[in-house]
This record gives sequence, structure tokens and C-alpha cells, in this order.
Amino acid sequence: MIGNRIFPNATHADPAIIEAFRASATAIISDNLERLPGAVGLRPFHKMDGVMVGTALTVRVPAGDNLLIHKALDQMQPGYVLVVDGEGHENRALVGEIMTSIGASRGAVGFVINGSIRDAGALAQNPFPCFARSAVHRGPYKNGPGEINVPVSIGDFVIEPGDIVVGDEDGVVAFPQSIAAELLKGVRAQEAKEAEIMKSIADGTYKGAYGKPAGPAA
Repeated sequence: MIGNRIFPNATHADPAIIEAFRASATAIISDNLERLPGAVGLRPFHKMDGVMVGTALTVRVPAGDNLLIHKALDQMQPGYVLVVDGEGHENRALVGEIMTSIGASRGAVGFVINGSIRDAGALAQNPFPCFARSAVHRGPYKNGPGEINVPVSIGDFVIEPGDIVVGDEDGVVAFPQSIAAELLKGVRAQEAKEAEIMKSIADGTYKGAYGKPAGPAA
């Protein structure tokens, strides 16, 4: 990382697509992405209140430094998820209650942090979505450099600026806007299939369909 690189925000995803994925679980989305994409090692630190869905505004920072996160918040707009690659470093918190409050006030729909947060108690009482690796009391440096709206690595998974990001109790998954409509068809088909399986279990007519390799369900 040489100096700061700051690029404009990517185009917002279609609001109708965003709303459609709000009813979908990350597990089913992941199944329909061939079970390959998805951030590993992140968990929600907020009070769960539905699914987080938005367009990625990405930030890459050195381990334990949040200067460029502050700059990213200056270009935050409604509908974006702030996605921060902090190299997975867990010894210093990159954001806390103040920065998540700033993000929420500017229309962010959530934070995804490949690193640590602090003020975990306050965040746990707040429905504003915040996913991270861990919590620690130690604060960050503010020296830079960093990059905004570049590809970032989040839990061994690359997220591009403008990707659609979805988060729930199971974690975080993301995908390009270009495949969203087709992906949604597969998600809806699997949801219908799983609803049928659950009904058959309740009715006592289940015959082992869940264990067959034909579909994406686990």
C-alpha cells in the first residue's frame, strides 16, 4: 500500500433487488453461489433485527489504523455497507460506538470489519448492523495510508466496490450486481423446496429428500 488512493463510490444496486434479498438467508444465498464465496470468521456484534443488505463501499487500511475509515465516512451515502479490510488484525479496534453512529447518521446500512471493534456492550444494544472478527478495548492509530473503493479481502473472500453485501446471524456474503437477478431466482427456488421439506417433516411424510445430491441444500 503506497500512499492514499481514494476512488468514487460505485453505483447503488437496484433498490428492488436490495429489498428482494432482505428476505433471504445468507446460508441459502451461499448455497446458490456454489458454496464457495463468503467471509469466514466474522460474527454480528449488534442487536439482531432483520437482514443487512446494501451496496459495498470498501476501505483498505493497515493493521490497527483507521484514518481512511474516517475519510470513507465522509463520502458515505444512504444505502452503502462500509466494508473494511483491516488485515484481520485483532489487537486494535478499528471502529466503535461513535463511528458506527456517524455511519448510521449518514445512511450507512451496516459495517463489515475484517478486524476488531470496541464498545461491544453499546453495539450489542443497537440494531445498526456491525459484523467483525472480535472486540478489544485498545484503540487504533490514525496515520494511514489507505485506499477507498478498491477490492478488499474480508475473511479470505474478495469483495469489490459495488457488490451487494448481505449479513445475518450466520455471517456475511457478497456478490456482483451483475449476477443478482439470476441468483435471486435460484434462491427463491431453494426457499420453496426447503419450505416443502419442512412441511413434509411436520406432516410426517418426509422421505429423505434433504440428503439427495440433486439440489444445493446442505
